[in-house]
Amino acid sequence: MSIAETNPAQRPRPTGLKPVLEVIPEHCYQRSTVRGLGIITRDFVLYGLSIWGLLSTDDPLLLIPLWIFSGVTVASLFVIGHDAAHDALFDSKRLNWIFGRLTMLPSWHATELWVFGHNRVHHGHTLKQGFDFVWHPSTVEDYARMGRLRRMRHRFEWGPFGAGAYYFREVFFNKMVRFKAPKRWVRVMRRDRLFVAAFLVLSLVVLMLTSGVLGGIWAWVKIIGIPFLLFCQAIGWVVYVHHIDPETRWWPRREWNRFRGQMEGTTILIGPPGWDFFFHWIMVHVPHHVDMQIPCYRLTEAARAIRGAYPDVVIQRKIRVRDYLTAVRTCKLYDFENGKWLRYSAARSEATIS
Repeated sequence: MSIAETNPAQRPRPTGLKPVLEVIPEHCYQRSTVRGLGIITRDFVLYGLSIWGLLSTDDPLLLIPLWIFSGVTVASLFVIGHDAAHDALFDSKRLNWIFGRLTMLPSWHATELWVFGHNRVHHGHTLKQGFDFVWHPSTVEDYARMGRLRRMRHRFEWGPFGAGAYYFREVFFNKMVRFKAPKRWVRVMRRDRLFVAAFLVLSLVVLMLTSGVLGGIWAWVKIIGIPFLLFCQAIGWVVYVHHIDPETRWWPRREWNRFRGQMEGTTILIGPPGWDFFFHWIMVHVPHHVDMQIPCYRLTEAARAIRGAYPDVVIQRKIRVRDYLTAVRTCKLYDFENGKWLRYSAARSEATIS
């Protein structure tokens, strides 16, 4: 038996995902309609309880924990809706269509726009320079061309508290609100935008009719607006830790391949007990990127199979604050030619040399 056969680190890495897909057990693709509906029902119940709690009080000591809980429940609904948007939650495309849209309403996401940006672009070109827009890093040259305000924004968004601001601006506003739909998808994207707009407007009207104009606006801010902003913070952080790490490499187009993007470009992060109750195994991200068709509750088993076959490739560790702080200190700018993350000091050195 050769060294390449006994030592995974010496084995040539594939460029495609076919060898990885072959190690995933077939039953990891089995979907349960009952289980999917059960998760969605539970999440809507928790979301409803958070709304009831917020409508029941204006005490700041109660509002703050209720807002946090509500933001988490919106994130829970979004994550399960994200599974439906991949057509992974149910065998029925109709059920995926219906519940994908319903569960994304509290997070203000138009499903067809999300499908285009997330399924087609992000999953299709993960960590490819100039293609994957999610947490795409700037180069030293990019940073040098920025004005003062853009540099300030970059420093905040790529700092320890900026994930929500980045997600709101880059993913939600630019890709949900400002995005100009390609001709092929204009009709379905317009329909889903109207669906979200109707939810936001009708909820405001109902609240104003039941609580008066000012009371209704305040109630809308409490149960719709602030939970949405907290959702952006939660999901922005989740997406960041999936793909930004000193060990994670972005690739120029000529060097990118699907194995590098999907296997080397993300992680498996283990949260504390109860974590997956709310986040639906989304942190088990490697198998999700290998095959979007795996339902969320099968990702852990698929991850075991993939990690067993590629232990030298898969990054798996516990979620730790110190790892996040290391990333936000280190991962500021990117050198695509040498494949390494840089701090802002690299930009200052470049300016001094120039």
